[in-house]
Amino acid sequence: MGQRPVARIGPPPETHYDLPTDFAAMLGQCVASFGWLEEILKRAIFALDRARLADDLTPQELQVWLLRMGTIADDSMGTLIERLDSSIRRHPGLGDRDAITDQLHMVKRHRNHLCHASWRPTADKELWHPAFVNTRGEPFDHALSIGDLQAILRETVEIGQRVIGVMRATGIQGYWAGDDQA
Repeated sequence: MGQRPVARIGPPPETHYDLPTDFAAMLGQCVASFGWLEEILKRAIFALDRARLADDLTPQELQVWLLRMGTIADDSMGTLIERLDSSIRRHPGLGDRDAITDQLHMVKRHRNHLCHASWRPTADKELWHPAFVNTRGEPFDHALSIGDLQAILRETVEIGQRVIGVMRATGIQGYWAGDDQA
């Protein structure tokens, strides 16, 4: 079995490039939106699962469920997407599961290359190339502008709001115990 070719992702790694301030600020906003989206996914999973629980759970049964829900704190975005997809599937009357899951996977791909890339300048001062190779050995093949980052940010916030809508359809607002103590 032959080896996969190693993808060339740009200039030698010895050189560190400082991003322009406006580009770095928008990149930071994108990264922050990914963290926000992960929190929304966790709250939605909690709400959808909570809405399905019987009203007469024993304290022990409730504790087991709470411990299981506590494990989502460490889940990766991919695992959270799969858990949300399963939770929506098990909750009758909630639609758009496939569209939501597909859009979440697109945002996850953006998250992976924006968060894990080494950034390289291009001949065009407005474009920066995220040097990133995914787990299938495929390099990210095009440079990004501030406008591209703004579009990714909008898409991330939009899908987060759709997930909030699904969560709130259960009648649960998505607040954690202790939110009112902040």
